[in-house]
Amino acid sequence: MPSAARSFETDGLCVGAFALPGALATADCLLPQPRKVRLLPGALLLDRPLRFDLAETAAAMVRQSCQGAAQVLRRPSSSGQARSSVRTIHLRTAAVGAAGASAEQRYRLRILPESIELHAAGPAGLRYGLTTLQQLLLAGGEAIQAMDIDDWPDYPVRGVMLDISRCKVPTLATLRNLIDRLSAWKINHLQLYMEHAFAYSAHRRVWRGASPLTAPQVRELDAYCAARGIELAPNQNSFGHLERWLRHSPYSDLAESDGPYTTPWGEVRTVRTTLNPLHPGSLRLVASLYEELLPLFRSRLFNVGCDETWELGQGRSRQACLRRGLGQVYLSFLKKIHRLVRRHGRRMMFWADIAQQHPDLLPDLPDDVIPLIWGYEADHPFDAQCRTWAERGLPFYVCPGTSSWCSFGGRTSNCLANLRNAAAAGRRHGGVGYLITDWGDFGHRQYLPVSYLGFLYGAAVSWCGRSNEGLDVARALSRHAFNNADGDGGRLWCDLGRVHELSGIQRPNRTVLFDCLRFAADDPRAVEGLTRKTVRVMREAVEDLLARAARWRPGGTEGDLVKGELQATAVVLRHACRRAAYLLGGGRRRKTVAGRRRLAAEMRGIIDRHRRLWRARNRPGGLAESLSYFLRNLGEYEG
Repeated sequence: MPSAARSFETDGLCVGAFALPGALATADCLLPQPRKVRLLPGALLLDRPLRFDLAETAAAMVRQSCQGAAQVLRRPSSSGQARSSVRTIHLRTAAVGAAGASAEQRYRLRILPESIELHAAGPAGLRYGLTTLQQLLLAGGEAIQAMDIDDWPDYPVRGVMLDISRCKVPTLATLRNLIDRLSAWKINHLQLYMEHAFAYSAHRRVWRGASPLTAPQVRELDAYCAARGIELAPNQNSFGHLERWLRHSPYSDLAESDGPYTTPWGEVRTVRTTLNPLHPGSLRLVASLYEELLPLFRSRLFNVGCDETWELGQGRSRQACLRRGLGQVYLSFLKKIHRLVRRHGRRMMFWADIAQQHPDLLPDLPDDVIPLIWGYEADHPFDAQCRTWAERGLPFYVCPGTSSWCSFGGRTSNCLANLRNAAAAGRRHGGVGYLITDWGDFGHRQYLPVSYLGFLYGAAVSWCGRSNEGLDVARALSRHAFNNADGDGGRLWCDLGRVHELSGIQRPNRTVLFDCLRFAADDPRAVEGLTRKTVRVMREAVEDLLARAARWRPGGTEGDLVKGELQATAVVLRHACRRAAYLLGGGRRRKTVAGRRRLAAEMRGIIDRHRRLWRARNRPGGLAESLSYFLRNLGEYEG
């Protein structure tokens, strides 16, 4: 390979270009992009073994953090040079400069032509420095550009919350693989969102058939996370979103709702989701769950949920809410939950949506709680909400989302803007944590790789917004999620999440093509705002994606699975376009038997493929419910 001049610009400073021989690993292959990089003359040739010079206490961390680079370190020299000597990686724990709450995570990595120096303020910084080095070693070059990296995160806590209560409970193998991936992206916090997906010993009726996590499995995951620098924090919703409990006797007696109620967006519902905060049995139920769940985790944090208590004040607590105020009734129960959490030696985290609707009550909140500020649209008012909590003096997390749910293929532009804006607002107002949320509403029918975009970009902008906001996400996805450095895979997944944009219709928390399948054929909302022209444009885009996907060759052990998930997603989007065209075709076309038969045949293929792909990553519980949404569509075609 001929010599090439390489330069790298970061932190607002271009620091030079140097002509170097052979395939070269440079800082642009890193994720997240470091805060400060200064290029140095020359390169470290990977033609000799690398030896660690370190204290014995750091040996286990080095073996774990660099295990993926082992083959690179052992490969023979391309020039045939004898390995008569070694190059040394010097690792030291030492002060590397102040960086506030993130000081423990700071590291300084110097790559020189004859050696590597890594200084870190503590074990976390050592881990992240080794992670950066590992990415450089695995970049495929015969040499590494000499450079000096000084790096630390914007947010001390950078996390992911995975919804495992909307049908889909991942297998342990899937969770371990995801944990490995997140650790490599410098994520250090994980929550598994639970409503009913844990096998509580006294509540079998609630989780029967759901394939829940068991106590030994949670302990195993907790240890697996800890070994990779990730804190696994317990998460159990404790007020709202308990419909899978309240549908059963005797739990139904604890429900707030005793009849129809109206949601904040005007829908009248009868499904009971919220505990009656006045019933003493509600707190007893919550306490029993905490007693069994919390001892399984080493984390001192605990997310109790308490979001979207839609029925509160419309049912059994109506008179109390009229007399005392809805906010006071909510806050009173929240404080009781807080006392339970403190009794277990934990620090309570809770979703901030209800509390921030009652700003006059914020001074009454306990001073040790951590509000979680969530919002999933590109223009969510994170700035104003962060300011509110900062003025209250409470440490808070910003919690944007992957925009994967209710979409099939994601919402790429919204995802990136939502993650970026949350990171910027939290930084401005002193947020201490950044939690990327990934939900599964309406059957969790998106496949896991749809969420990689949000996980990856969120990991990057929460580490350092200044150096990662303009990240080439398609190329980064290809390299760090799909093992292809050419960018094809990342572009395919990003483009899947942009198909719906061609309709010109933006809907909160979902896409127009998802709604086309969600709503019944005779419901005008199924095609509201669509035209034959916009449907045709979207379908042509999907057909192009399918042609490109057929040529894609993803790398890694799960390459075939990822490609299958991509193609399955595109087929669902194509079907939504065909369904929309059929529904827009007028009265005579809607009654065409042949048209319904074609839609039915395609839907049967979608159902078969969804069943197969589900089982590749997830437990069987919840599959039937997920398929029921597609089966309803099929029934329309066959009816």
